Amino acid sequence: MLYDLVIALRPRHKRTFLLALDLFWCAVAFVSAKMLVDAALVELDSLRDFSLHLLAALATSCVLILLVGLDQMKLIAYEVRGATETLMVACGAGAACALVNLLPGPNMPLVEITIFAMTFLILSVSARLVLLRFILMVYRKGNARKRVLIYGAGQTGRQLATALATDDAVVPVAFVDDNPRLQSLTVSGLRVYSPVQIRDIVRDKQIDRVVLAMPSVGRSVQARIARRLKDVGCEVHALPSFAELVVKGDAVRASKPVDMDNLLGRNRLEEELPGVSDAYKGRRILVTGAGGSIGSELCRQLVTCEPEAVVMLDHSELALYNIQRELAELIPEMELVPVLGSICEAGLIRDVLERHRIDVVLHAAAYKHLPMVQMNCIEGLRNNIIGTKIVADAAGAAGVERFILVSSDKAVRPSSIMGSTKRMAEQLVQDLATRSKTTRFSMVRFGNVMGSSGSVIPLFEEQIARGGPLTVTHRAVTRYFMTVSEAVRLVLLAGSFARGGDVFVLDMGEPVPIHQVARQMIEGSGHTVKDERNPHGDIEIQITGLRPGEKLHEELLIGSDMLTTPHPKIMRAQEEHLSELEMASAMAELRKAIDTRDGEAGEAVLRKWVEKYSKDRAVINT
Repeated sequence: MLYDLVIALRPRHKRTFLLALDLFWCAVAFVSAKMLVDAALVELDSLRDFSLHLLAALATSCVLILLVGLDQMKLIAYEVRGATETLMVACGAGAACALVNLLPGPNMPLVEITIFAMTFLILSVSARLVLLRFILMVYRKGNARKRVLIYGAGQTGRQLATALATDDAVVPVAFVDDNPRLQSLTVSGLRVYSPVQIRDIVRDKQIDRVVLAMPSVGRSVQARIARRLKDVGCEVHALPSFAELVVKGDAVRASKPVDMDNLLGRNRLEEELPGVSDAYKGRRILVTGAGGSIGSELCRQLVTCEPEAVVMLDHSELALYNIQRELAELIPEMELVPVLGSICEAGLIRDVLERHRIDVVLHAAAYKHLPMVQMNCIEGLRNNIIGTKIVADAAGAAGVERFILVSSDKAVRPSSIMGSTKRMAEQLVQDLATRSKTTRFSMVRFGNVMGSSGSVIPLFEEQIARGGPLTVTHRAVTRYFMTVSEAVRLVLLAGSFARGGDVFVLDMGEPVPIHQVARQMIEGSGHTVKDERNPHGDIEIQITGLRPGEKLHEELLIGSDMLTTPHPKIMRAQEEHLSELEMASAMAELRKAIDTRDGEAGEAVLRKWVEKYSKDRAVINT
């Protein structure tokens, strides 16, 4: 009944009530001030003597309340701005009493006026806040509220708890966090528990939904939580990451349910191109660079295609351990073979291909951090070019069905050593494709992947966590962006209809200004940008200048000829490449430079054999 009464109130009724309430507290504060100063009950005759002061205070309060719109302000928006405006009204009422003292008649002491104004402020603000709590209680009793457990007591979790504190549809109940230092503490008014207690918390506190407030949380964590709560009847949702916010913008507005099938990526390939999973189903697949951001996502999506085995090769012990453990937890029945080693070890690669009877090779192993390769030319040449040749030659000799090279937009008219090594690797694969009778060699080229190692997004997140500044190389620099899951899905799609010698290019959409990304991430984290227009902002964006070998704008095509494919976001480029004799000559020169560790000679080989390299490099360095 009380809920219906509150809902039935019209805006004019609410405004009248709030105005009358403030005027009532003004009168109460006036009487209380006189009682406090006189240390006795106020007699009627005494009040009559100061009636002009009271009328002036009431009239001034009424006018100021209407002028600043205090009567129209919603209670839920009152706490900060409303308290300031109530202070203005209280000061105005006190000033009116002081002005009346200038007229003939009894004077109201200054201390009494001060106490009156302060008491009026306290009573008015307190009444509004109490009224807000009362109204929220009425609303909440009239509506069934979802009880939410927030997984993650970091900055994102605290912001979520604050936002939900006054919500009439959802109530945050507690936090769960992996950090032992936070457990048993109270954060934002909520107790922080250990993840081992999550089942008991869901049951005892009647939790309806668990929200993962950790945008960077891995799929293995999501899967473990979802599996743990599966038999409790509790939903698990995940908040979107910065990557999704930047790529999809307004399309990302709410948390997303964590579904085991969606989490594992089941049917995603089939939805986009029916029958594509058959290209990997029952096959024995080798993924090089399996511990990296691209390689690990390739493994995650491949296991949903029901291959016979996935062999994961990486030179990083920790990265390989992490992806092997994650996939073993997700799909324990899958044959997963971790191989620790380098793609530059020809004997190891031949042994892996023969011993495990590999049908498909996805070659994602590469050094890709531009400044690091620029400073370590020889190792970049060895890993990205020689390593690719070793894997590709071994794949052809072993008679695998398909070899797919994961390439980069930096291979197009490269201006850096890293980009040139990727272009040379592409030409190696193109050359082998013209001579292969059994293996279908192809490559897929795409731009920056959100959240991958070396990507600008994790760097910006780290810089924001430190309080800035965010470093951008040039105000006009742009890059293509794609989420890692989408990029890998398109790589697998392209690989499924490769015919041999294909250069597949992913449609990356429009290039995004990096300066804009930095600004969006600062504002999205609740901070303000510090610049000329806002010198008192929180975090500054510093322009550091283009690094050696870096371009303002990346490209995805060398030529202008493009062919369509069965998928609208995958194009097939027609590009020239080195002949067999030219490639043999280039590789001989390259091996000589690597053996003598002559970086200048190695770079000279790139300038000689990689089209456009020397010209674009000269432009960048001027």
